[in-house]
Amino acid sequence: MRADARKNRDHVLAVAGSAIAEQGVEVSLRDIARRADVGLATLLRHFPTREALLDALLRAGFDEMTAKAGELEGSASPEDALVSWVRDCVAWTTEYRGATVLMAAAIKDPDSALHASCVILRAAGARLLHRAQEAGVVRDDIDGDDLFALIAMLAWLGDQPALAPRAGRLFDVVAGAVLEGAGRASRAATGGSGVEQG
Repeated sequence: MRADARKNRDHVLAVAGSAIAEQGVEVSLRDIARRADVGLATLLRHFPTREALLDALLRAGFDEMTAKAGELEGSASPEDALVSWVRDCVAWTTEYRGATVLMAAAIKDPDSALHASCVILRAAGARLLHRAQEAGVVRDDIDGDDLFALIAMLAWLGDQPALAPRAGRLFDVVAGAVLEGAGRASRAATGGSGVEQG
């Protein structure tokens, strides 16, 4: 790509990022083009679909979150690694209002421009989840798809003005249920009550 074309593309991306942060992913592409002072045809030449635009915006974040999962696998306890990664993932996805809705749909749609990135992200989280399950600190009846759905759910809460103030506390509630569920499931399997007998 020529330097001027790359500069033009980066400018459109920057404007689109601001517009989506303000108005959500359903913001008009025509409005983005107008704010970027380019024609709609120019915008569509760089980003033929809304999902292609969003994938370009989120690309650095996808790469960063995938890399972070790899780092946490070797540097933190399985429990801390999983909770830390999910918390950061939720925070990152809420930077662009409504992005989680498209990501949740894209994970099941191979034709989506976001599909490949979402699959890689889900796999990174699934590895952290499996590691925590092997350590016995996370309930074993959830999988990578469930984890991806939980991230989308928690990020959706952060997107809702009326619910956003509760998002942090509800994250802790969900994380506690996932983690404490490991102990409850283990006790149920052994028939124990979890109360030490004297």
